[in-house]
Amino acid sequence: MEKGIYTQDGIYLRLMREEDTEDIVRWRNSDAVRQRFIYRGIFTEETHRNWIRTMVEPGKVVQAMICESATDKAVGSVYIRDIDRTHSKGEYGIFIGEDSARGRGIGTAAARLMIRYAFEELGLHRLFLRVLADNVQAISSYEKAGFQREAYLREDVFLDGKYQDVILMAIINKR
Repeated sequence: MEKGIYTQDGIYLRLMREEDTEDIVRWRNSDAVRQRFIYRGIFTEETHRNWIRTMVEPGKVVQAMICESATDKAVGSVYIRDIDRTHSKGEYGIFIGEDSARGRGIGTAAARLMIRYAFEELGLHRLFLRVLADNVQAISSYEKAGFQREAYLREDVFLDGKYQDVILMAIINKR
């Protein structure tokens, strides 16, 4: 995944590097990002570096930075985790870290690029995601990128003192 290969709508993806740790930690700890994740633990540079060593380096996760083509500035991150080579599937995730990048279609463009990468480069058959049911903006973005709703999981997670619903979405490689 090099600059220029996965480019669309004014963004490109590049593989995450260890020097991206400061941005990742800052973004994941921001309220705007944490409130939309099921896992809401505080990130530290140490936990992120452990993620790189135990998940990214052994190939259990592919994580990329979402960069604006005009400035090369990283504005978020996208990843495929729990890559299952036996069943040819993985779980998709994304976060837009910079406030200035939200609401501009960057998430949808990044999803389309990562789907392409998952199917063409990783050879996956299925990419799925979990999203909180009240995250209407994210659900709309995922649908624009090609994900379809598969299941509605009532009161699936306990967050902020209450049970919340989760929607399971997926896209299948038809090639």
